[in-house]
Amino acid sequence: MRIARVVGQVVSTAKADAIAGRTLLLLRNLDASRPDGSVELPYAAVDLIGAGRDEVVLVATGGGARVDAGFRDAPVDAAVIGIVDSLVVEGEVTYEK
Repeated sequence: MRIARVVGQVVSTAKADAIAGRTLLLLRNLDASRPDGSVELPYAAVDLIGAGRDEVVLVATGGGARVDAGFRDAPVDAAVIGIVDSLVVEGEVTYEK
């Protein structure tokens, strides 16, 4: 799993039937070792839980992204599976919703 921040939304009216009706979010992975917490370029993920902009989320990738029964054969490699309430790194709260 990865921890990422929602930085936007991807609007796509033409997409695979397996993900029709699902929201696609634009995410940026977080890295506790960087002052601004950001790393890498943003990427798209299917939202399975209703996350919103600026929320910190848990992301399943690869085969784990198809945890939802309807996604078994979907062309998905990243899915938002949880919203983070707080992050504690080495005993220190680094994020709190």
